[in-house]
Amino acid sequence: MLNYIIWNPDGTLIDFGFYQLRWYSVLFGLGFVLGYQFVKWRFKRDEVNTKLLDNLAVYLVVGTIIGARLGHCIFYDWDYYQNHLLEILLPFSFSPSFEFIGYRGLASHGGGVGVIIALLIFARVEKISKLWILDTIALVIPLAAVCIRLGNLMNSEIYGSPTNVSWAFIFQHIDNIPRHPAQSYEALSYLVIFGVLFWLDKKQKFGKGFILGLLLVLMFIARFFIEFLKADQSAFEANMTLNMGQWLSIPYVILGLVFIWFGVKRKV
Repeated sequence: MLNYIIWNPDGTLIDFGFYQLRWYSVLFGLGFVLGYQFVKWRFKRDEVNTKLLDNLAVYLVVGTIIGARLGHCIFYDWDYYQNHLLEILLPFSFSPSFEFIGYRGLASHGGGVGVIIALLIFARVEKISKLWILDTIALVIPLAAVCIRLGNLMNSEIYGSPTNVSWAFIFQHIDNIPRHPAQSYEALSYLVIFGVLFWLDKKQKFGKGFILGLLLVLMFIARFFIEFLKADQSAFEANMTLNMGQWLSIPYVILGLVFIWFGVKRKV
């Protein structure tokens, strides 16, 4: 056991007594702040009115939270939430007693759908190119995903399957079994993807939609393979050849290939 990393944070940054400020919330917010700065840079580069950024931030926050929340509740924990519908969108538990719990279940696949819908509505309302705004946000989504997965690491959630590799983590909030730090694997892969997208975007050699397509392909292929090293998030996944995260990743990869094809075709 001494060869492994002992991981035992309680996930709380500051305890105010009546409210706990958790690392996950701080890192989730940091992802938006960092993303905002890169989006602002792209707005200025392409001479788009930066006054639209505040409205865009609202659309993204709402779309991300609603989409990610619905994705988790519907695909991973519907047995519970079908009888507790109010708890899907409200940060409270009503049984066995009323309690503020925040949003403890968010799914990235649902968040992706929520972001896309929010951006399409934003583009329509503000009368700007839909593909341009989708490419712009696609550029920074991996950066936000890095922060979210680090938040998962601080919460000792979305952990990996048992392993004996020398860098294994023992998540003491879970058990004393060495496991893959799957959250770290995802965070590192998303950081690399962000670097690739940013480098290609600066070259401006591809048509609109290419960056979005490449994001979808790279991010969800990485997610697909890392899922093999994760512990099941829900009991129903135990007998599945591919888990829910993998099945939900496949449509994103296919959609990404379509956008890449059109992006290359537009530039030729």
